[in-house]
This record gives sequence, structure tokens and C-alpha cells, in this order.
Amino acid sequence: MTQSNSLTADESRSENIAKMGTDFGEVYSALWQQLAWLHRKWGHYVELFGTSPDRIALLNDTAPNSFRTVQDSLREDVFLNIARLTDSPKTAGKEKFSFKRLPIMFADTELRNEVEEKLAVLEMATDFSRDWRNRKLAHGDLALALSRVTAPLAPASRAHVNEALHAMGQVLNTISLHFLGSSTIFEFSGKSGASGAGSLLHYLLAGKEAKRQRRDRLR
Repeated sequence: MTQSNSLTADESRSENIAKMGTDFGEVYSALWQQLAWLHRKWGHYVELFGTSPDRIALLNDTAPNSFRTVQDSLREDVFLNIARLTDSPKTAGKEKFSFKRLPIMFADTELRNEVEEKLAVLEMATDFSRDWRNRKLAHGDLALALSRVTAPLAPASRAHVNEALHAMGQVLNTISLHFLGSSTIFEFSGKSGASGAGSLLHYLLAGKEAKRQRRDRLR
């Protein structure tokens, strides 16, 4: 992990600025925090909906419509965040907060080339999110909405999201290794148990069992 594992966000930001300069350090720190939070959010999704059929059955037995809403909202929010964080650095004359801003903010040619190589991989890994954003989530494609003949949305499995998040981490770690001599295993923040979704599942299961016992007593 980077020093951000043991320092607060403000302390980590200050250290990054000291090593990278104000503008670049601020952008890097903000992207680091966004990616860590995105892993945490995706961890919620995976722990609830992508771990085992038994968990899906429990959610469906408890509140199927509500949990379907949570499932779709979490998934689509992650897609939107991935698309937004990989937009062009400037659109219609307005500066954007994006991974693609990073290589234009420092003069080291060798590092810039390395970061741009990682960004090319990131671009391919996140194509699916922009298709979903542009045709369904942020804008509505008419033919798609009306189920007319049109190109289907890009495949967007859990593997696609994992690949996109990993590619983001590779970009930031290339930079942190250069300036800080360390890297971050972002995946730790999204591991099972880290999201707290397990507590929700525990109480749902306990409630289901209590209902069964009450039903048995009434018999």
C-alpha cells in the first residue's frame, strides 16, 4: 500500500503535494480517493449480488423489488463513475477531472510515455462504460429504449468492471512508484467484508430464521 494506508486523506494529500507539486499532487490525490471509494462501492455490489446464489436467494426472499433497485443503482453508478473518470481532459472548452489529465501535468517525458501506455489500456478497458453512459444511463438512445433493431449495449460483466478498476490502479501506481516509491493494492478496499454488506446479510438471515421459528410456534 502507499502511505495513504496509514495517513489520513489530508495527510496523504499534503505528502503527495510535497513530492509531486501542488497542481499535480492535488489531482493525483483526488483520483486516488475516487478510485479507493469506487472499489469500496463495487465491493458492496459484489458482496451482495456477486458472491453466491444463496445470498441472491436470501435477498429475493426478503425484499426482491427493493434489492433489485439497489442492485441496478449500484451497478449503474459504478458504470457512470468509470465513464466520468476516463473522459477527455477538456470538453467544450471546460476542464475535466479525469485520469486523462495526468500526462499533461508533468514534464518528465519517460514517465509521460509510460503513463500514456497505461492510459491506452485503460481506454480499452473502459469502453463499455461510455457506451452505457452515452446510450442508456446519462442519455437515452431512442431505438434502444423502444427495443427497436439497434446495436446492443456493450457487454458489462463483473469481469469488465474489475478489469477497468485494475487498469485505473495501474495508472496511479505508475505515478506513485515514480514519485513515492510505493504502490497501492486498491482491491483490498473492496474485498469481501470490507464493505459491511455482510452485516446486512447476517441480520436478514437472522430475521428470516426468527420468522420461521415464530411460524413453527404458531403451528
